[in-house]
Amino acid sequence: METPAAAFIDRTLRAEASEWRAWADGDASVGGLRVYGTSVGAVRGTVRDALQRHRNLQHDDITALASELWAEPVFERRLAAIVLLQGQVDTLTGNDLTRIEGFLRDVRVPGLIEPLALDVVRPLLAGLSGTEAERARRIVTRWAAADAEGLRAAAALL
Repeated sequence: METPAAAFIDRTLRAEASEWRAWADGDASVGGLRVYGTSVGAVRGTVRDALQRHRNLQHDDITALASELWAEPVFERRLAAIVLLQGQVDTLTGNDLTRIEGFLRDVRVPGLIEPLALDVVRPLLAGLSGTEAERARRIVTRWAAADAEGLRAAAALL
């Protein structure tokens, strides 16, 4: 059962969808992900509206919501997870790299790697210091030699 925030995001993404846009993106699937046909602007607006409706979300709620959105193989839900993390990157910690690593292992669409790496992981890394920063650098170094293409591609961008 979806949390109220995830249900709101999914319902709104579907309502904002255009069948024409979904088919224009390639028969309503990309890289094994379903496509609703929602514009990037609508995805960003939906995440903003969800955060306004659910103002009490803390770090753990945000990261759990990102995972919940990512769990469904839908392009716009995964993009919404990235947008959510982009807006909350200042609250993320080095421990969140494990969750992001899971996202990159199952990214399926190369176009999601760059915003996740550059707009989430890079500023997250920049905000770390001391042993947490050292640990994070070792994780990203390990990504560069990983068996998952998404991890290797993200490491190359960092």
